[in-house]
Amino acid sequence: MSAHRSGFVTFVGRPNVGKSTLTNALVGEKVAITSDKPQTTRRAIRGILNRPGGQLIIVDTPGIHKPRTLLGQRLNDLVEQVLGDVDAIGFLVPATEKVGPGDRRIAASLDGYPRAKKVAIVTKTDIASREEITERLMEVDSLREDWDAVIPLSAVAGEQLDVLADELLSLLPEGPALYEDGVVTDESLEDRIAEIIREAALEGVRDELPHSIAVTIEDIAERDTGSMTDIYANLVVERDSQKAIIIGHKGSRLAAVGARARAQIEPLVGTKVFLKLHVRVAKEWQRDPKQLGRLGF
Repeated sequence: MSAHRSGFVTFVGRPNVGKSTLTNALVGEKVAITSDKPQTTRRAIRGILNRPGGQLIIVDTPGIHKPRTLLGQRLNDLVEQVLGDVDAIGFLVPATEKVGPGDRRIAASLDGYPRAKKVAIVTKTDIASREEITERLMEVDSLREDWDAVIPLSAVAGEQLDVLADELLSLLPEGPALYEDGVVTDESLEDRIAEIIREAALEGVRDELPHSIAVTIEDIAERDTGSMTDIYANLVVERDSQKAIIIGHKGSRLAAVGARARAQIEPLVGTKVFLKLHVRVAKEWQRDPKQLGRLGF
């Protein structure tokens, strides 16, 4: 009987390489929001993968990028902090794009974390040709001498996920499980609901909006009948023009956001949901330390 292993792993890579998608695929449940907008992850969300031989705790970080605002700087600081604490780091590169300067910079920066084991992961193999995958594996392999493994996979098609999970588990230190069986994330219900609403609000908005949206939950209350939960939430934006975009013509956009979010919140809370969304403006909150603190950053 081999020893039980447990520990922390995080995935790094340029924004939008599929870190959150991979986290959700490994955990088997949505714990990190995914969006086609880069930079949508803002917190170190932990997804937990339980296997008979061990427990893998995935810390999902924001993509590493050149910060332009105080929020951007805080996100980068969060990444730094997480990387210093994990047992293994998975470096992600999409099979469909050549390795570029951004990838090289991130791969080189892993020198700063000598304690962590390092695995290179070539993602999105379901939409790449065999030639592209081979070329990518060779490019990635040559980025560092110390990869413990180089693994091609598709999170969307579920290919090679077991191979990655087994490899990462084998690299973790021996130790007992850190979370009880059945727990998939340590995010609070409130945080998960806020993230679901934010993801619903991000869908289809133009590029100026992604970072300007924050969500705060005012109240979550189950009605006495137990068949309905009332949720009151604020969508916080930076400018009046953004408020208009979110609300849409005669409130159509906001209604769609509510419907999308509600469909995902109901299975989470286990009842029907009455969701009341209020859009408010907090001028330039991404640059204001006080506002950032208030919004949880």
